[in-house]
Amino acid sequence: MSIPASLFRQVLGSFATGIVVVTARDADGLPLGVTVNSFTSVSLHPPLVLFCLDNASTTLAAFKAAGHFAINILREDQQAVSAHFARKGRAGDPAGAFGAIAHHIGPHSGAALIENCLGHIECEREALLPGGDHTILLGRVLALSITEAAGTTSRPLLYFRGRYQKLGAEH
Repeated sequence: MSIPASLFRQVLGSFATGIVVVTARDADGLPLGVTVNSFTSVSLHPPLVLFCLDNASTTLAAFKAAGHFAINILREDQQAVSAHFARKGRAGDPAGAFGAIAHHIGPHSGAALIENCLGHIECEREALLPGGDHTILLGRVLALSITEAAGTTSRPLLYFRGRYQKLGAEH
């Protein structure tokens, strides 16, 4: 049975996802980042997470070569950050990749940790796995940080049916 790609995208687009920016360093030590919504936790023991990159991605080779990466969980007011790293050509672009994006370097991964995110996850690459037209990058969590004080009302940046969305009012 053949599954039409348009129907596949439409149905899976009905599953709301959070948005993260995954960061690493390329072979020359330059920071790179890419916006991803195919991110998930995998295991508690050991702590593992994964994300997927299109095999045609301009950043895939750099992420495959990097031994470490960081996950930056975006807040709903960071849509511009998401859009910035969703553009092509952010690998090896020292003038544009992080020029306007406030960040610091993660002590465990050496990757950029974007300021004011909901949280950061620093990882060591555990495995690269084939996944159809994507590559699955599995990471072992080395360090975590949450960047908000308990009780604040910041919310995640969400993607649903091809558009950024916001959570409804809390009850």
